[in-house]
Amino acid sequence: CNLETGRTHQIRVHFAHIGHPVVNDPFYGYRRMDFPIEGQALHSKSLDVKHPITGEEMHFEAPIPADFKACLEFAKTYREDKRK
Repeated sequence: CNLETGRTHQIRVHFAHIGHPVVNDPFYGYRRMDFPIEGQALHSKSLDVKHPITGEEMHFEAPIPADFKACLEFAKTYREDKRK
């Protein structure tokens, strides 16, 4: 995922503010680590919206990409190493 640079980087600022910065975010995240992913790690597993014309509830799901899974596994291993 490569986030478009908006005027205020809102999603990145909000996540960092609540203590959950986006992985590999060069401005609001932690120092860059050797995460096995290109760009920033941001994924939406599911999305529920109302159709703008019919008002019908719509549900979308997206599988977690392989590089994102690798990033999660890396973070888990890193966390376990820090506990030792």
